Order: sequence, then structure tokens, then C-alpha cells
Amino acid sequence: MDCLRELLSERDVLLVDGAMGTRLFETGLEPGDAPERMNLDAPAAVTDVHRAYVAAGSDIVLTNSFGGTRYRLALHSLDDRVVEINAAAARNARAAADEVDRKVLVAGSVGPTGELLVPMGSLEPDAARAAFADQAKGLAEGGADIIWIETMSSLEEAEAAVEGARSVTSLPIVVTMSFDTAGRTMMGVTGTMAAERFSAMGVTAVGANCGNNLADTEAAVAEIRAAAPDLLVVSKANAGIPQWVGSELHYSGTPDVMAAHAHRVRGLGAEIIGGCCGSAPEHLAHMRKVLDGDIDVPEVEVGVATARAEESGERAARRARRRR
Repeated sequence: MDCLRELLSERDVLLVDGAMGTRLFETGLEPGDAPERMNLDAPAAVTDVHRAYVAAGSDIVLTNSFGGTRYRLALHSLDDRVVEINAAAARNARAAADEVDRKVLVAGSVGPTGELLVPMGSLEPDAARAAFADQAKGLAEGGADIIWIETMSSLEEAEAAVEGARSVTSLPIVVTMSFDTAGRTMMGVTGTMAAERFSAMGVTAVGANCGNNLADTEAAVAEIRAAAPDLLVVSKANAGIPQWVGSELHYSGTPDVMAAHAHRVRGLGAEIIGGCCGSAPEHLAHMRKVLDGDIDVPEVEVGVATARAEESGERAARRARRRR
């Protein structure tokens, strides 16, 4: 049994952490700097972010390595330090996870390369697999429990990430994609397409993260759940809708909004729930309390989100029945 299913055998639902970059900006990261550099230059600051999410009740913390492939690190002249940086990212998360007397898993965050694969771009699949393999190698060496491939738009790139990771480690793999209001990723992938492809590849969990709003994530979760009944399903949405306030970007989702959202996606079939951009420890703490039944579900307007999610789930279920 993999570590996610083992932990789920002890707990009804798993809570994943929230935003990393937002918190690092609060500690001194400058716009344009690589957050991944802080794994080496300011490890205590990174571990403090992980520590805050663990204190909020997170069962899983994602490493500070979203842009940890050679292609993203090359923008900061760090592409010769891929394994070193990713191993440090895993160690920083591991330090916070191991401080508490309960099991907290470390998930090695793997984001897109920022390049387009052929024929739309110039990145060859073999080169993509090699880049993801280097990153996964570092994460595994640093003590990650899971390889967590996230915010993907392209099936082909996500596939390359899975294959690259598997070439260097046997850790369980999670894949999440970012869906918009049309129910597709930027590259046209639906929740059903993602669920079917990665179920066939034998990953442990598939889900939705980031996205434009909570409704998009909820609809994608419902569709993925209907299309892949045997997979674990992940929901890791942004904290509402981003809004500019002066020169700063703020998210509309209050802790109450995110807690109600967590309750809804749990009802839609997600077993692993967290936050993405704009989510802070206070959001996660509120989500934990609702998921554990310690407080009542906050009364917030759901309307479109619930309707779209239910409609998406019904459509996916009908397609699944037709395939049988």
C-alpha cells in the first residue's frame, strides 16, 4: 500500500498545504527572484512556511520546488544545481514534517517546464523526461514521500513528468492539472481525459489545482471522480478570485469561503484537499476544522459552483456508463 492510501486508512480525508510563493514574498523574496534559491540561501525561512502549514493541520506539505526543472532554473543561472536545489527543498519540508508526533507526508512539487513540447514548441519529449528525472532524483534524495506533478496544462508534458520520475524513483505519483471555465486546461484537456490517461499510467491520484475560481475546480473534481472511481482525487484550489488592490494582488476567498469549498469538494469525492495561490495557514486551519467536523460549515453563497460541479459530474458519469 502506498503512503497516501496508508494514511487515508487512518484518516477520513487528507489536508494538503496552501501557497508557498505568497508566503516567501512576505519573508523577503523579491519579484523576479527564484523561490527555489531560498532552499539553499534561506532554508530556515522555507521550513518556517512548512511549519506553519503543519501547525494548521496539514497532512501533506509540498516542497518549494515548483520551478525546479533545469528549464525554469536556467532563467536564474541555476540549471547546473537542479539535484542540489531539489534535495534541499525536500530536506526543508522534511524538517518541519518530522517535528510533530503525527505522520506528515512530504510531496515533491514538480511544475511545468515553461516550454512547449513539439510540435507546438521545440522541447523534445526525451529532453522533457530527462529534465523531470533530474528533479525527481533530487526530491527523492532529499526525503520526499511522493512526487507531486502539478498545475499542468498539457497531457504530453504531464506524461513526460510521470515517465521521467519513474525512471529514477519508485515513489507514488500524484498529477494535478489546472482547469478553466470551459472545463478544460489551456491545452484543451478535460478532467475525463486526464483521469483516463493517468489511471492507465497507474498513478496514485489525479486532481485539479490552481484554476480561475472555485467553481472550475469543483466541476473538474466532480468530472475526475466520475471518470476514475478507483483513483484518489485531489482538489487544491486558489483562495477565490485574484484582485488587484493598488499594486498588490489579493484573493477574494476568506477562510470561511475556503472551508465551505473544502466541504463541497469532499462531498464531490475528493479525498485529498488543500489550497493553492492565495491560501494561507489560516485558510487551511479553517478547512481542517470543517473537514474534521469541529465547526459547522460556514454559510457562504455557492450557487454557480455547486450547479456547475453537479452538472459536470452527471455528464462524466453518463459518459462512463456509456463506455461500460
